[in-house]
Amino acid sequence: MYKKKTIFISASSSGIGYHLAKQYKSVGYNVIINGRNISKLKKASESLGKCKYFLGDLTEKKKTKTIIKMIKKQYKYVDVLICNLGNSNYKKNNDNFEHALKYNFFSTTNLIDYSKAILKKDVSKIICISSICGIEYIEGAPIGYSIAKSALNFYIKLISKELANKNITINGIVPGNIIFEGSTWDLKIKQNPIKTKKYIKDNVPMNKFGSAQNIFEICKMLTENTDNFITGSLFKLDGGQTKSV
Repeated sequence: MYKKKTIFISASSSGIGYHLAKQYKSVGYNVIINGRNISKLKKASESLGKCKYFLGDLTEKKKTKTIIKMIKKQYKYVDVLICNLGNSNYKKNNDNFEHALKYNFFSTTNLIDYSKAILKKDVSKIICISSICGIEYIEGAPIGYSIAKSALNFYIKLISKELANKNITINGIVPGNIIFEGSTWDLKIKQNPIKTKKYIKDNVPMNKFGSAQNIFEICKMLTENTDNFITGSLFKLDGGQTKSV
């Protein structure tokens, strides 16, 4: 008998996380979402067919531990964990390294550490949403944010060895300029379309933005892969922007 796969996506009441939740729901997954704003979370849950949600800030260890305990009690384990929580606000992430690391590194490492209780041997897969800012210098990127994402990218590679002992895979998706309603790029193009389009033309060989759907397509490939041989890898999604090999 077919058993629905269960997926937990952090920071999924809006943006990329919400799009991933919506797409996984459409292909038959049992989706669990998370956010810090109860009204947004309830609205997202309703639009996703009243899917299960857990309110809480996953940068806080105590709250993260509580949410994982509740998931374990109800579902025992999850087939897929997507670590999507991040913050790219320039003012908060440039010189404030504490903020940058809290939201863009520890928010993922803490979640994975506590989630070991709901990750099942030979079954579970982890996907982390990172950024090309952690691969090389990107013009205009916040310093702290770039450092945190660089640490995350290296962490994915290092922790993959430990998780491989349980045949649990972990991979990262490393997006470039992703646009969606309410995103940083959405605001920039509304405020200064000429400057924004010029930046894309000058820096992205394909001369266009990426989408949340592009991210989902890589996620789906990783989660539907039954061979379990892809792990510790970073999948760049940048329209050819980065120059490193």
